[in-house]
This record gives sequence, C-alpha cells and structure tokens, in this order.
Amino acid sequence: MKKRINRSPKKVLPLSRARYVSSKIGKTKAVESVESLRKYVPSTMRMTKTSLEHMLNKYKMVYIKPNIGMCGNGVIRIELAGDDADLAYSYQSGVTRKRFKSFDDMFTSLHKLTRKRHYLVQKGIHLLTHKGNRFDLRVMVQQTPARTWETTGVIGRVAHPTKIVTNFHNGGTLKSVDTLLMRYLAPTERNKYVKQLHVMGVMVAKAINARYRGVKEVGVDIAVDKELNPWILEVNTSPDPYIFRRLTDKRIYAKIRRYAKAYGRL
Repeated sequence: MKKRINRSPKKVLPLSRARYVSSKIGKTKAVESVESLRKYVPSTMRMTKTSLEHMLNKYKMVYIKPNIGMCGNGVIRIELAGDDADLAYSYQSGVTRKRFKSFDDMFTSLHKLTRKRHYLVQKGIHLLTHKGNRFDLRVMVQQTPARTWETTGVIGRVAHPTKIVTNFHNGGTLKSVDTLLMRYLAPTERNKYVKQLHVMGVMVAKAINARYRGVKEVGVDIAVDKELNPWILEVNTSPDPYIFRRLTDKRIYAKIRRYAKAYGRL
C-alpha cells in the first residue's frame, strides 16, 4: 500500500518587501533598453570632465545630479552662453549661481561640490512654466493587488522661483495637471495627453521591473518641453505617495493608499 503524500497548496508570495533601486544610471539604462521608450530619455551619461564638456558644448544647458540621491538634493544646472560672452560658463547649485570665463575654472569649482559622490550629466530640457516658474510632472505607477501595473496618479510640481529643482521637499509647489497645462492644451487635448502619460508610466514600470524584480511602485518624473514633448528625467522606486493628498479628487490618493497597503508600503 502506497504511503499517502500530503501536498500543501502552493504558497502565493506576498506583495510586501518592495524593492528599492538607488542607482539613477541603472534605472536610466533599464528604461533605455525598451526601444519605444528610448526616444523619451534625454541623453544621460556618467559625469567626467570630458563627458561634461562634450555635453555642454552640444546642448548648451545640462543638469548634473548624484547617481544616488533624493528630493533634488545635489542637482546642479550648468549653462554655456554665446561665444562672445565674457563669462560664458555658469552653474546654479541651490540658490547660488556662479559664472566663469573658462570651462576649466568652472570645473575646478564644480569638483569641490561633487568630488565625494558619483554624478551623472543629462541633457537639459527647457521646461514649460506656470506663472514664470518651471514645472514638471510626477507620474505614479503601482502594482495592483492583482499584480498588474496601473498608473494611479499624475501631479504637477512647480519649482520655487529661486531654485532649479521642482521637488516638493525642496521648496516646490504641487498643482494639478489641468492647472498647469490649461494654457497649453484645450481640455480634450489635455485628457488625451494625460492618457498618453498613463501609458508611458506603465511601460516605464515594466521596464524597471524587468531588470529589477521586486519593484512594486515607481514615480516617473516627466519634463514637458516647449513643443509639448514629454521627457523621462528620472525614475524613483520609492515615490512619495502623500503628495497626491493635495489633489482635489480624493479618489486618486485613496486608490494610491489602497494599493500601497496591499504591497506593504503603508
């Protein structure tokens, strides 16, 4: 007589223990690995003296940012003026702006700020403005309790008048997408544009998850240029859900909170 074997049902892995990915260059490469997303990623590379000079000569305005960092801390904007300018090179860090006659002089000054961390250099995007201040968009994408990906919210972040970053925790102001885009797009076009951002957000989440298994949520920072082209600036794998409480439509934050609870974030 055969001994009966008790077979327990297969365990379903919990949605908790969401993975955090700190490397910006790693996440950028993950997004760039998807051909349909590649055109939306501004040229980005590890910063060296050579790569910075090359990018600045090519694009005239670039941003450098720590490979590992949050809330816009350490981000610096660098600009190259026309050839006839006496002080052709400049950079802004925080609220401080400095000008230089030569690239070497500027890099020496920059190196004092960046030498203890690994930095990236990224093509600068001239952002749309709201009442004279630059803004970008944060697209929140989450894994649902059914383990599919869904864009659950989009919110705008307006930079403080004296700063170059839009982050709320660095002095930025939160606004609805409709408020920010109403002067640029009619209501029907606006709705269509936001739907495209929803689709893009899910594609980005899948690209990140394909390389970094265990990611449960992403916050995609989207810049919109003067031709209304969207640009994927950065992907955060531990985005702040609480900023969405500022939206008038409370259903958005309620869903974000419900999904975040399902995978153990809240």
